Amino acid sequence: MILLDTDVLIEIIQKRSKLGKEIYEKILESGEDVVTSSINIHEFLYGLKKIGKEIEVNLPTFNFTKEDAELSSFLEVELEKKGIKVGRFDCMIAAVAIRRNCSLATLNKKEFYKFREFGLKIFE
Repeated sequence: MILLDTDVLIEIIQKRSKLGKEIYEKILESGEDVVTSSINIHEFLYGLKKIGKEIEVNLPTFNFTKEDAELSSFLEVELEKKGIKVGRFDCMIAAVAIRRNCSLATLNKKEFYKFREFGLKIFE
C-alpha cells in the first residue's frame, strides 16, 4: 500500500505537471493500493483554501489515531535527542505510514529519510 504525501497529491492534481504524471504512472505500475492520511488531507485542503480553490478528495484516508499520536511523539523525541530537527506534521505522517506498513510516496525524501530507522518505507 502506498500513502501519498501532500506534495505528491499536489503534483498529481496539477494538469500540467510532468512530474505529477510520472509519479501517477509509477504508482499505477506498482499495482498497489493508494491511500493518504487525514493530516495530508488537512495540508492539501488548507493550501487550496488559501488560494481560493476547493476540491473534493475521494481517496481512502487513514485517520490519525491515539496510537499514531503515541508513535509520532516517540519519533519526534528520539530524533530530537539525536539533534535532528523534524516537523511535527512529518512525524505524524510517518507514524501513520509506519503503523499501517505503507510506503510513503513523497517528494520530500530528505525529511522523511530520517524515519527509516523506525521502519518507514519510502516509495522510490
